Amino acid sequence: MTAVPDRAQPLPDAPLAQALAADLDAADFRSEPLRRLWGEEADDALGRGLRVPILRALASRSDTLATLGRLWVLGMAQPLVAVEAALPRVGVAGAVALGLARVDGESVHPTALIRPQSFVDADGVGEWWIASDLDEVALGTSLPADHVLGVGGASRTLAELVVPAPVERALDLGTGCGIQALLVSRHAGRVVATDISARALGYAELNAQLNGVHNIDFRLGSLFEPVAGESFDLVVSNPPFVITPRATGVPEYEYRDGGLVGDALVEEFLRRVPAHLAPGGIAQLLGNWESRADGRGLDRVRSWVGDDLDAWVIQREELSPLGYAELWIRDGGTLPRDAEFTRLLRAWLDDFAERGVTAVGFGYILLRRALPDAGERRLRRFESIAQPVSDLGRALGAGLAAHDSLTEGIPDRLVVAPDVTEARRLMPGEDDPSVIELRQGGGFARTIGVDSALAGFVGACDGELTVAQIVAALADLFEVPLAELWADLEPRIRRLVLDGILLPAE
Repeated sequence: MTAVPDRAQPLPDAPLAQALAADLDAADFRSEPLRRLWGEEADDALGRGLRVPILRALASRSDTLATLGRLWVLGMAQPLVAVEAALPRVGVAGAVALGLARVDGESVHPTALIRPQSFVDADGVGEWWIASDLDEVALGTSLPADHVLGVGGASRTLAELVVPAPVERALDLGTGCGIQALLVSRHAGRVVATDISARALGYAELNAQLNGVHNIDFRLGSLFEPVAGESFDLVVSNPPFVITPRATGVPEYEYRDGGLVGDALVEEFLRRVPAHLAPGGIAQLLGNWESRADGRGLDRVRSWVGDDLDAWVIQREELSPLGYAELWIRDGGTLPRDAEFTRLLRAWLDDFAERGVTAVGFGYILLRRALPDAGERRLRRFESIAQPVSDLGRALGAGLAAHDSLTEGIPDRLVVAPDVTEARRLMPGEDDPSVIELRQGGGFARTIGVDSALAGFVGACDGELTVAQIVAALADLFEVPLAELWADLEPRIRRLVLDGILLPAE
């Protein structure tokens, strides 16, 4: 692997971090001002690894925001005098002491990136400054094994998944740059953030200091070792779940590779996390799982979950072994034109073939430890959802609440959720529809086919009539025995409540 220049260890220091935050704030070093500075198209291009459009936009600019943008967003050296002027409080010496820059003659070279990351949660809109290692564009070479990733797509996905409920104690396992711990800290009394990488913990602690967050405890160690004997109300994790061959010469990146064979890391997490969940506690994570010749991936995940837990597992996509191997070889910076690509591809495909892997799934996992009075019925949902989804944290929370509302039977009165519409399809010349669908506008955006009886039931759910009254009226209308109609409708009504199509009337 090519030697990586400009490596420095992040060195958290609260007073220096506060001074740097004051300088960044004074410069208006935030997402929208930067986007306005170099333009929307150039900003989008940076997300694809292209910085030329930004450089062209900044060609004639030497102001503070342009200087800091080049230095810590693009990862480019800047004149010492310009950086000193841009950082009047922390100074270049302070940035060097934090492990974020080095001085070479009359130039300041970045040894990290700092990028603003906006977020929206129940308390409103906000933004963090997130420091992480220089990326491939800034380095001009492939990533080192201990690279600390900034906020990527997986981080944003997990952030959207977390159920937005206040908790006393939370755990962010495998915190990386610390973004999940920061987000969770907004609705947790105390957060423990762990990582096997001391480098990652350095960035995570520095980021907490930069953003004035004081309720996070940072601990070094693998998986649950740093929290032995402790329990939490919420556990979140974007673990290193990528399935990587344990073969000589295959790069292992700390941020994505857990060092175990196949999907064993996700299995180990699911088997060990219940011991660290308080009653009613929730664990949420991203993961990969293998489908093999002897079983589907979702069925294998099901076998890893104890019978005493509520479980909701959603598979979002599934790749062939070839597609999966190509994805992660490219992610490491090796392209098909590179000599190494063929060797790595063979290693991946040989590894999958050895276990009889036919496909690899990616998705979301939610586990919940039942409360002592939760009854015997457990939530068990293992499903594939391919359609676009939104606001999943709230949708998952609503699904858990709906499951709980059903433990003592279907609520007495129901109403239709405000985002639900009905679609009917009729053949020309016919009076009765051939297809009736209920469509959910938000959350999981489900489309559910129903028959005339269930459509009639849903249409009458306005909170005025009881469930029993509506079913009795439908039995008279369709001229069928009440018991027979109820036996048909009851499980389907339950499913509509669980899916958020029908809500308990207030």
